[in-house]
Amino acid sequence: MGLLSNRVERSEIRPGDHIYTWRAVYAYSHHGIYVGGSKVVHFTRKKETESSDSSDFTSSLISGVPSECPTFPDCGFQLPSSGVVLTCLDCFVRSGSLYCFEYGVPSAVFLAKLRGGTCTTAESDPPEVVVHRAMCLLQKGFGNYDIFEKNCEDFALYCKTGLLPVEDPGIGTSGQASSAIGVPLAALLSTPFKLLAAGPLGMATVTAGMYCAGRYITDIGVRKDVAKVEVEKLSSHPGFHLVEDEGSVNKRSEKPKSLLPMKRKRGRCLLFPMEITLRPWLHECLSLCVLFCL
Repeated sequence: MGLLSNRVERSEIRPGDHIYTWRAVYAYSHHGIYVGGSKVVHFTRKKETESSDSSDFTSSLISGVPSECPTFPDCGFQLPSSGVVLTCLDCFVRSGSLYCFEYGVPSAVFLAKLRGGTCTTAESDPPEVVVHRAMCLLQKGFGNYDIFEKNCEDFALYCKTGLLPVEDPGIGTSGQASSAIGVPLAALLSTPFKLLAAGPLGMATVTAGMYCAGRYITDIGVRKDVAKVEVEKLSSHPGFHLVEDEGSVNKRSEKPKSLLPMKRKRGRCLLFPMEITLRPWLHECLSLCVLFCL
């Protein structure tokens, strides 16, 4: 168990494991579920129907979906209207190293991790259940990809735990996204407390406490707004539009015109997309920070 992440050898992983690999010099990590036979099911952006060679190359760099694989003929299998893809382990890892996501870690270990997206306090379901969810979503899809609300880590976390937010929370279950948002947010929210801190060390302590509190509160094993959702019933869950035929999609898109004025939607901050919908989270984060500083 490493401080930053849990590196493993290929011979150590088993079907049902949540694996990931770092991209762009540890700037972010790409997650997936190992289903056995040197195959990985993971979640990325939907396949473009018409794209140039250069755009295909760029997409493969970002998502880890290969254009051609000499090892497995079915590597890169992906339905046109789905972002869930099946690739071989070599194409998933590429030139990087392999890491295993840890489940059921104690709170102290979770807080000791310097980076989010490497572990959770939530417990994992049995491996056969995890593989079943991943293979089922390969055929049904996992909705639209969103870097903050529904990314590759959110997909893997759902396959492992079956947990999803009951309502649209403004941010998903991904610890990686929470960390990316948490750094500037911790610096912003800790500004009033820095006036009480003595020197640079005190300021750094307050910011670090705010960051750790934010990561812990948004962990899927701690959050109270999540519940088990069966993969067969995922299509009825808010925010999940799975693979459908074109006829039903076109019929649903034809909405009757309303003569009443439309209610104006509340704007979302591009820097902090959970600004409006996660106000209780911000309140708890501030409370923990005050207790941390006392």
